[in-house]
Amino acid sequence: MSAHTPRPPADRPTQLPRLIFASRWLQLPLYIGLIAAQGVYVYKFWVELIDLVGAAMGNVHSLEHIISAVGAPDGTVGLSETVIMLVVLSLIDVVMISNLLIMVIVGGYETFVSRMHLEDHPDQPEWLSHVNASVLKVKLATAIIGISSIHLLKTFINAQAYDEKTLIAQTVIHITFLLSAIAIAYCDRLMQGPGGRH
Repeated sequence: MSAHTPRPPADRPTQLPRLIFASRWLQLPLYIGLIAAQGVYVYKFWVELIDLVGAAMGNVHSLEHIISAVGAPDGTVGLSETVIMLVVLSLIDVVMISNLLIMVIVGGYETFVSRMHLEDHPDQPEWLSHVNASVLKVKLATAIIGISSIHLLKTFINAQAYDEKTLIAQTVIHITFLLSAIAIAYCDRLMQGPGGRH
């Protein structure tokens, strides 16, 4: 470079791009809010589990609470196998929604806010090592299908408590979730290209 060659500007103003990039931290309160929601689900899980154990031990109040919570048919007496199954499916539902929350909180923070630097942590989730927006979308879609399946199974077990339109609507919604997940996975595979991997 000759002495007369103009040098590029040293430090152009970058305040606006930095501000735009720093705006990602506005998502932090959202993830903290989801952590609070996770706490609510933990509380709900233990309330239902304690009621189930209490009902199994003959506590009438716990039994009444469980029967009303699961929407058991009118005239249900005692802790029947159907009621137990509905309560257990409700507990599984809470766990699966909690798993969905963890994926959104951890995966979303890692993808859109900041790195967690958990590479050497023994408890780092396997999927977190290669998470990105596409992987997160597919995993969330799969989790939603699982949650929808549990809801549909609860409805079919307790079908006499629902009308035909509700049963058909829930089935159609579940199939819609399934087709949407397949479409998301297919689009993700197309974006990767032939032989592409995350």
